[in-house]
Amino acid sequence: MAMAMMTMRRAAALGARHILAASSSRVAPLRHMSADAGAAMEKIRAAGLLRTQGLIAGRWVDAYDGKTIEVQNPATGDVLANVACMGSRETSDAITSANCAFYSWSKLTANERSKALRKWYDLIIAHKEELALLMTLEQGKPMKEALGEVNYGASFIEYFAEEAKRIYGDIIPPTLSDRRLLVLKQPVGVVGAITPWNFPLAMITRKVGPALACGCTVVVKPSEFTPLTALAAADLALQAGIPAGALNVVMGNAPEIGDALLQSTQVRKITFTGSTAVGKKLMAGSANTVKKVSLELGGNAPCIVFDDADIDVAVKGSLAAKFRNSGQTCVCANRILVQEGIYEKFASAFIKAVQSLHVGNGLEESTSQGPLINEAAVQKVEKFINDATSKGANIMLGGKRHSLGMTFYEPTVVGNVSNDMLLFREEVFGPVAPLIPFKTEKEAIYLANDTNAGLAAYIFTKSIPRSWRVSESLEYGLVGVNEGIISTEVAPFGGVKQSGLGREGSKYGVDEYLELKYICMGNMG
Repeated sequence: MAMAMMTMRRAAALGARHILAASSSRVAPLRHMSADAGAAMEKIRAAGLLRTQGLIAGRWVDAYDGKTIEVQNPATGDVLANVACMGSRETSDAITSANCAFYSWSKLTANERSKALRKWYDLIIAHKEELALLMTLEQGKPMKEALGEVNYGASFIEYFAEEAKRIYGDIIPPTLSDRRLLVLKQPVGVVGAITPWNFPLAMITRKVGPALACGCTVVVKPSEFTPLTALAAADLALQAGIPAGALNVVMGNAPEIGDALLQSTQVRKITFTGSTAVGKKLMAGSANTVKKVSLELGGNAPCIVFDDADIDVAVKGSLAAKFRNSGQTCVCANRILVQEGIYEKFASAFIKAVQSLHVGNGLEESTSQGPLINEAAVQKVEKFINDATSKGANIMLGGKRHSLGMTFYEPTVVGNVSNDMLLFREEVFGPVAPLIPFKTEKEAIYLANDTNAGLAAYIFTKSIPRSWRVSESLEYGLVGVNEGIISTEVAPFGGVKQSGLGREGSKYGVDEYLELKYICMGNMG
């Protein structure tokens, strides 16, 4: 399992997972970047939100052996901070802390838990600019997207603060007159939450919000690439009155932390967002202690543009679905299927739109596409591009590293893509849009479903019957019709096939953190 968790760490660099922007050919100037970054860090420090220690039992603690890891700005390579590099011992203590806190937190009334979550939401919103700055610095996404993620992430805390008061049981009509049959919903217990780097706030709140609302306690392991946002959010949770031990954060040695969570009998549930390969390892590791598991895994989203689509709507939606977060989301449009009748017209309009995008440091106001998370991510994009061109694809725009250097990559459009190419078969997780022509609706559905993934899909058409027909035929957990941004706290998020198990967000997301208990009461006549 240690090897599996090493795989998790490497895969997190490439295969983790969502709010809006698109990406760029014109360059946002970087001459004031260092000064801007320094001012941003000072603003974060002044707000008291630059934490570098882990959170265990309500206390900020260093790694027990004193080790640290660097957190870098992917736009510049500058070291932002050195954070505690924790392992199995710290994780075991965090689990013990969560287990002890569970017995008091779960006994609070739903209204009391709701009030604490609502205070947390209020504090996140009050500090949204500092959180967005922190996110842009350590993850690279543009400030506009970072602010969008803070609002999106906070929405889960607000929603589940409300939903905490609506976790209802049931009364079943008895088969015998002197019996009463009851169903209770009770919190599952301690939750281990493993989250990715691409949405360092929202992927935490989407898990922790419902867990705390139900009465569970949590040990969070954020990505070692983006721990600062997680630690700042945890600080605000403490300020909101979430009690010591109810929320713990450990980061650092991924194999050791993962093994400790999987092997503990006190951890009753694992929730994970990341690559399918790592999700499978976590499923296997959870079997020994028979944990509940929910997994939000990799995607290979098709975006189908029919010849009856509104071209402007299709271009705008496809651009948003493809290039947000520099293409580093699990619901990015990974394959753009365009019906032959409008292929040339769509391609021309789409390329023009991509050319208008600005690449640069996320702190620059004009930037709509930042860097990729690290060098390994860029090398993966290059591998996919080389594979495609060697098999007959043609680069219509971009196709190489950006002149800014570091891990910036040009927004890219690739034509003549076929289903034997990596760009069709796997997630590229970068700013590359493959265009694939098709003839008929039947062919489009076949091509869209020709994958083991099943997370998100998009279709563009003016036909209401077609929108229903195709939506029902697509083997995906999420379908956007004439819309490229579909995630919301009030709707269930999750995939089918090898894109995961369970759902996050919405009233359905609460059930992932609950157990059903049946009570039969006799001699009641």
